[in-house]
Amino acid sequence: MSTKKQRRSENFKDRQKKKSTRIAYLAAIVGGSVLLLVIFFVLLFNALFPPVDMEALNRKKISVRIYFADPQERFLVPEKRVIYKEEDPVLQAKEVVNALLDGSKTKSKTGNVNTFPARVILKDIGLDKDGTAEVSFSSDLTKNHPGGSTAELMTIYSLTNTLTEIVPQIRAVRILVDGKELSSIKGHISTAGPFLPDPDLYAPAKEEKS
Repeated sequence: MSTKKQRRSENFKDRQKKKSTRIAYLAAIVGGSVLLLVIFFVLLFNALFPPVDMEALNRKKISVRIYFADPQERFLVPEKRVIYKEEDPVLQAKEVVNALLDGSKTKSKTGNVNTFPARVILKDIGLDKDGTAEVSFSSDLTKNHPGGSTAELMTIYSLTNTLTEIVPQIRAVRILVDGKELSSIKGHISTAGPFLPDPDLYAPAKEEKS
């Protein structure tokens, strides 16, 4: 049977143990709260002040002409666009095609018509030693294209004329879908071979009024 002194000693030990446990719990709660606050403020800071992409800042930009269709879809009309300058002709071609896929920026004012349907994605571009660029698009090109010989013509030559004008290494353009040869976009114009630029499709210069 334990004595009073032993019981007091055991009670004291129990109180000390409980006190230590409470302190440990409190320290864990405080530490967890501080950690959550640190994470919160780090995320908030990154959201308000995103890291600067120094590589993007140092990249040069150039002003180019991207060709879309006029309101009657008879001619190609230029729009100025600023894109990144790339030394590699394939990377430069990708910049150009993605700008074309973004569509006309003056459509509401000029009535210019986009030559590629929405949601078309550039899959890849290859360039052979003879200067023929093989441009591969997603299947949305054929699925969503409105069709018709005029619309197909505008698609083909807005791409061809734009690329050959901006990228000097490209002399001709072949259109692919998912990396495979395409017989036609919608059944009106054969796309079995590469296309050379056609300057006759540029809109006639407007005469200045005297």
